Amino acid sequence: MGLAATATAELSSGTSAVAPQTGEITVRITDGKRRYESLPLIPWKTAGAAENAIELNPSKKYQEILGFGAAFTDAACYTFDRLDAPAREQLFHELFHPSEMGLSVCRTCMGASDYSTEVFSYDEGEADPDMKRFSIAHDQAYVLPMMREARKQNPDLFLFSSPWSPPGWMKAGGSMLGGSMRQHYFAPYALYFLKFLHAYAAEGVPVQAVTVQNEVDTDQDGRMPACSWPQEYEMGFVKNHLGPALKNSGLSTKIWILDHNYNLWGRAVAELDDPKVREYCNAVAFHGYVGTPDQMSKFHQAHPDAQLYWTEGGPDYTAPDYATDWAKWGETFAQIMRNWARSITGWNLALDEKGRPNIGPFSCGGMVTIHSQTKEITRSGQYWAFAHFSRSIRRGAKRIESFSKIQGVEQVAFENPDGGKVLVISNVGGAKTIRLQQANKLAELELTPDSLATLTWS
Repeated sequence: MGLAATATAELSSGTSAVAPQTGEITVRITDGKRRYESLPLIPWKTAGAAENAIELNPSKKYQEILGFGAAFTDAACYTFDRLDAPAREQLFHELFHPSEMGLSVCRTCMGASDYSTEVFSYDEGEADPDMKRFSIAHDQAYVLPMMREARKQNPDLFLFSSPWSPPGWMKAGGSMLGGSMRQHYFAPYALYFLKFLHAYAAEGVPVQAVTVQNEVDTDQDGRMPACSWPQEYEMGFVKNHLGPALKNSGLSTKIWILDHNYNLWGRAVAELDDPKVREYCNAVAFHGYVGTPDQMSKFHQAHPDAQLYWTEGGPDYTAPDYATDWAKWGETFAQIMRNWARSITGWNLALDEKGRPNIGPFSCGGMVTIHSQTKEITRSGQYWAFAHFSRSIRRGAKRIESFSKIQGVEQVAFENPDGGKVLVISNVGGAKTIRLQQANKLAELELTPDSLATLTWS
């Protein structure tokens, strides 16, 4: 049996990393030879303080976790739709069912993104401020059906939606490709959001949160649907238009601002310094392309009650380690969670072997790859990193204090709502022995090179 087939068989078995009542530690590992494979149970031993250990303190808790997932881009939904129904049902069970991967926080696109089959909005043509022409007909063919199918597997799927561009007639230049928003269309654009949310809910796909704009601080040089939103524009739109419109509509959909890179954390601080913005929004979405995760902690110091979400980042299908960089992604995910993020949502759930469909074109790969001709499904290193987090960390878990100075190792720990503990360890270096210290209990684990391990215990 090949590696991919073996992985599928393992993940379809319905097993999950739940610790037995004895308190022994279960271990799942991914390395050069294994994919999320069980290792023998590890016992706790009574011992004094150990040097060079990962120290765990469950009594000190941090942010509550919403979950993990990736994006239902137009391209991803098109790619899923090309699978035969039985193959797609099996893949969706693997990805979304709570007994399997349990992906639970996914993104949707309001109109076209760079990963779409075509450039489109929900109101094409000349100016239409009353939204008489509004239609989500494009999404009814395969986008909405894929999300409904995913929600059958996981009824608790949390969806947030982001526009890459308003309709072209709302922008300077008149095109969805690049450009900037015109303020006199703020009121019609708020109506556009409401119509989208009501239309999706009517299709059985309610959306729990929206961002104002994907990547507010760039127009991507006009190569793709994009729109620049100056800070004062985003603030004005939230406090004078979108926030009041949502409040008056009775919808419970939340607003997340920024939806862009770590290095813009100061902009997010300034926006939430405005009490009128805070009246309608208390959440920030970050991307991981520019800056460092610790900049989320800088934001947190200014607004410790605000919620942080990590909403985009994906692999490069041209990279030689696209399928094997799980330890790097594990390190990234641990750093994200250690800096106050409540969720991690990757980029495209699925693309073909050349990262298509793709307007840019850009070199992003899917979390999974579905070959355009053979329909073979392969999994990225990012997929395996998600497995180590999403299969064990439950919604409502809280990050707990953990500390280590072991070179080449990044780690993060959680306590699930049922009291079970989860520790994810990424080893981007060579083989090493890891010690875990929790109060007067000590355990040891041998880590192979470039490995990712999830440990769970009661």
